Amino acid sequence: MIKILIVDDHEVVGEGTKSLLSSVEEFRVDFIVCSKEANELIKKNKYDVYIFDLNMPGKNGVELTDHLLSIDEDAKVIIFTGHDISSHFNHLVEIGVSGFISKECSKKQLIRAIWCAIDGQAVVPVELLYQLRRTENQVKLRNGNSVSLSQTEEAILIRVAKSNSNDEIADELYMSRRNVERHLTKIFKKLQVNSRSEAMIKGKELGLLPEIVV
Repeated sequence: MIKILIVDDHEVVGEGTKSLLSSVEEFRVDFIVCSKEANELIKKNKYDVYIFDLNMPGKNGVELTDHLLSIDEDAKVIIFTGHDISSHFNHLVEIGVSGFISKECSKKQLIRAIWCAIDGQAVVPVELLYQLRRTENQVKLRNGNSVSLSQTEEAILIRVAKSNSNDEIADELYMSRRNVERHLTKIFKKLQVNSRSEAMIKGKELGLLPEIVV
C-alpha cells in the first residue's frame, strides 16, 4: 500500500485530488487543508509520497518541505501548483523536492508522477527542462541594460533575503567568507545597489528572488 499525504489550502482542489488518487487500488490517501496541522502530522506519521501546494498561508510548500526533510531526508515530495514555478525552480531543486506537477495535469499524469517519485525518478515538466542547464539568470534593468547572475550569485542573493550572515552563507555553500564577500560585491555592482537590503529589494523587483523566500 502506497501512503500519500496531500496538503493544499484549496479544499475543493485537495479533496478532488484525493478522490482521484484514491481510485487507484494501491494508494491510500490523506488530505489536510492546513499546513500547520500538516506540520504536526508529519512528525508522527511517515508517508511514501507527499504532495504539497506551493503557495499556502502559514507554512508554504517550500517551508513545509524544508521541515519534512529535516525529519526524513529520504522523503519524496512533489510540489503541486497552478502557478509558474520557473523562477523558483533552482531553489526548489536545491532543497530536495522530488518533482513538480501542475494542477492542470490529467489524472494519468498525476498518477504517473506518483509512481515516478516512488521509483526515485525526477518529475519535471518539459517546459522546465532547460532550467537544468541554466548557468545564469538574465534580466533587464530599468535603463534597458541586461544583467546576469550566476547560479552561485543567485544562491547567495537568496540567502541574503533570508537574512543569513556571510559566515552562514559560506558554511552552506562550502566557500570562504572572503569569497562570499567578493560575490556580494559583484552582485551589488550588477544590480546597481549599495547594500544587502537594496539588493534584496532589487532582486525581488527583477524576479531574481522567489517570493516564497522574501
